[in-house]
Amino acid sequence: MSSHIHRGSELKTLDDNFTALMGSLGISEIDDKTNNKTELEFDPSDPPPFRLVEIRNAIPKHCWVKDPFRSFSYVVRDLTLVATLIGTAIYLDSWLFYPIYWALQGTMFWAIFVLGHDCGHGSFSDSQLLNNVVGHILHSAILVPFHGWRISHKTHHQNHGNVENDESWVPMSEKLYKKMGYSTKILRYKIPFPLLAYPVYLMKRSPGKSGSHFNPYSDLFQPHERKYIVTSTVCWTIMTIVLFYLCTVFGTLQMLKIYGIPYLVFVMWLDFVTYLHHHGYEKKLPWYRGKV
Repeated sequence: MSSHIHRGSELKTLDDNFTALMGSLGISEIDDKTNNKTELEFDPSDPPPFRLVEIRNAIPKHCWVKDPFRSFSYVVRDLTLVATLIGTAIYLDSWLFYPIYWALQGTMFWAIFVLGHDCGHGSFSDSQLLNNVVGHILHSAILVPFHGWRISHKTHHQNHGNVENDESWVPMSEKLYKKMGYSTKILRYKIPFPLLAYPVYLMKRSPGKSGSHFNPYSDLFQPHERKYIVTSTVCWTIMTIVLFYLCTVFGTLQMLKIYGIPYLVFVMWLDFVTYLHHHGYEKKLPWYRGKV
């Protein structure tokens, strides 16, 4: 009972901190009496009326503690689920089950990516070496070059929404859009093609940018980062070789069913979720400010 009371007081403190922060920013609550909902009203096209330190201070301190044992528990849990799904699919070998398997396993591949994502951000543990080792194992398993992605992802966070310097999900200028060929526009904007864009992005980056996540001499990276890119590209290559070898052992069709299609589902999840993260709604375009 005492633990429930303690947790309840923490949640109330967090809610009070959030409410106080929003109030200090001039963001007000609107009570919709027709359906008893409370909404926050603000203009997302305005510059953020707060600093990161204000958000950080509103978050309880225990949320910043990195627990590698807890992190590894998620790795063990997710890898166990991946192995269980593979075993079940091979055992049943049923076309009735495969669509279910593809949806579930593709989602688990996405979960593996998120764990590697946390390694890239350094939130998996306080050890950079441990983060890098685990990140390479997890991301290489789903054909993501860990350091190449990690560095470009850091650039993205540092320049989010900046038309000139952002790395991914860059707001496209009208001038660049008009230069794009018809086929490029189809592939970029017509579903389902954008949901399969991630491997192309890793190879060629976004439209209007040059380089690759696999090339240590790409302008994505600083000279001192080249050794990291070599390491990640080697790990990615080893995984690719392993997959080709498994095709010779179990057959291409079997590997397509067990790995290939779940990989495509994972890519769709990644593109779909990050699209939602980086786009606004029909009333405003929050990444544009001033005259458009």
